Amino acid sequence: MSAPITIYCQNTREYIEIAGGDTLLQIYGTIAHRLPFTPICARVNNKSEDLHFAVYAPKTIEFMPATSSSGNRTYIRSLCMMLYHAVNACCPGASLSIEHSMSRGYYCRIIDDTAKTCLAPTPELTSRLKEHMTQLVKRDLPFIRKELRTPDVIDIFINQGLMDKVLLLGTLHEPYTVFYTLDDLCDSYYGPLAPSTALLGVFDLLPYKEGFLLMGFSDADPSRPQQPVPQEKMYRAFTDHLHFNHIVGVSNVGQLNEAVAQGQSPMLINVAEALHNNRIATIADDITNRFRQGQARVVMIAGPSSSGKTTFTKRLAIQLMTNLLEPKMISLDDYFVDRHHTPLDEHGDYDYESLYALDLPLFNEHLNRLINREEVELPYYNFETGAREYRGNRIRLDDNSILLIEGIHGLNPELTALVDDTLKYRVYVSALTTISIDDHNWIPTTDNRLLRRIIRDAKYRGVTPEETIRRWPSVRRGEERWIFPYQENADAMFNSSLLFELGVMKDRAESLLRRVPHDITEYTEASRLRTFLSYFAPISEEFIPSTSLLREFLGGSSFKY
Repeated sequence: MSAPITIYCQNTREYIEIAGGDTLLQIYGTIAHRLPFTPICARVNNKSEDLHFAVYAPKTIEFMPATSSSGNRTYIRSLCMMLYHAVNACCPGASLSIEHSMSRGYYCRIIDDTAKTCLAPTPELTSRLKEHMTQLVKRDLPFIRKELRTPDVIDIFINQGLMDKVLLLGTLHEPYTVFYTLDDLCDSYYGPLAPSTALLGVFDLLPYKEGFLLMGFSDADPSRPQQPVPQEKMYRAFTDHLHFNHIVGVSNVGQLNEAVAQGQSPMLINVAEALHNNRIATIADDITNRFRQGQARVVMIAGPSSSGKTTFTKRLAIQLMTNLLEPKMISLDDYFVDRHHTPLDEHGDYDYESLYALDLPLFNEHLNRLINREEVELPYYNFETGAREYRGNRIRLDDNSILLIEGIHGLNPELTALVDDTLKYRVYVSALTTISIDDHNWIPTTDNRLLRRIIRDAKYRGVTPEETIRRWPSVRRGEERWIFPYQENADAMFNSSLLFELGVMKDRAESLLRRVPHDITEYTEASRLRTFLSYFAPISEEFIPSTSLLREFLGGSSFKY
């Protein structure tokens, strides 16, 4: 019998004596009657682990419900492996590709490996896959974590036809690899899975476009599946970039790492930057055509935090100038109310994401005066003092002037309710990461933006990585309330992600994330992001042009911010 050890349970706030080698699931069994939820994973010394994790030394343990951020990720990853099991059983000779989050779910396609075409999402196929997943839930099968020599794992994946994983593992050069088994099927994920399928009873699978939407549980009611929302324009933006990735031959991290090893980084950077130039020029041409017809006098540029709105606005201004228009720029941030008037969120913190953190009457007054060709002195918001200032910045529009307004609320109709819709052109900017780690592990666009923000905050604002991570959930809640509901209002969407950027950010982000103390809860997210970045080969930033959108975060931009 193993010698007893003492662990600290964060949930019950007490020390518990256990036998060395007990799993988290066994430990939970001793206190289950005292917890108001059934855990799906746990934090062990502030690092996420699955419940089959064995404890051999004193640890601080916190069991996490599926409704927590760590728990929700675990739930979705586990659903993905169940779907893979269903596809493997119901669609012989086909493979599963889980591509990106979409419409509150996860967009996936089933590819016929011989014909290289998508299997149509027929009602019959949808029903068979859902029924198979439902039976897996009823069978209460365990997800078993294993770790073997990487060459042995590669052999397993070759036998299962998971060549994208084989390629990735070949570029990482790790001696051992962690993977999971479900029934007799193997797969790998960059985070823990649920202890068993029995915890995954709330889900849905819906036909969507060429594939399906895998839906987890609803945020509002975890006993029901999440309901989709229409995102036609977002789907087209993703699809366009997926086609681009296919053309350049880089659709996943394994292919990216291979290209880097072959010295193709400069080519990838140049091609991705050229795509940005092309997209910005196309948007500028559309704006110009409408302007010439007496419309589009005001261009509203919106998007979530760290999407690159500011650099996009400056580059759009350049393109509009080449079309012989005279752009004038306004930042919505300068219309913040004085800090002591800022609304508070549910935690009592200043809610800068709220529409009502802006002085709407003043903004609309200025906007209408500018449209009427009057001169306006623009305010300046001093973030250090939290107060509005005036610094003599006066602007007026003439016959050839076009107003560019950048800020997170640009697509919200309430912001410009007093302005004729025909005079407005709306652009939505977001970092829609379109390469995947592999066919079953997509890259969340929020992770891309969070890494950008961590780097920018540390470089330009003196904010520690842990503070950026601590603030991020509040930022995300604000986006869900104030930005995402209006993104389909856009006349144009611009994907600010760059094919190479996570490789470029890797070293700088990892250095910052290593500074996050181990004994705080923000370490959980820092550890997850470091694991995520470990899949990428580093890429030098020396070939990134000074006009690149990524320079807004890394530094070295030729634009003034």
